[in-house]
Amino acid sequence: MRPTQWTWTYEDAEGRAVEGEGAVFPTQSDAEVWIGEAWRGLREQGVENAHLWADGAKVYGPLSLRPAD
Repeated sequence: MRPTQWTWTYEDAEGRAVEGEGAVFPTQSDAEVWIGEAWRGLREQGVENAHLWADGAKVYGPLSLRPAD
């Protein structure tokens, strides 16, 4: 069975949860495209890392939102 809800959670540099965009995406691709477009705004809100979830199960993370050197 395929996941039906893809979501992101966020944390600051100390690993504390940061409230952020609570969007729900229908596919992993949609979620990843969104984070690729939204990461700068999230960084401005103090987000350092993001974690991707599918129907409540962690898919991956932490994903650093810092730009590559």
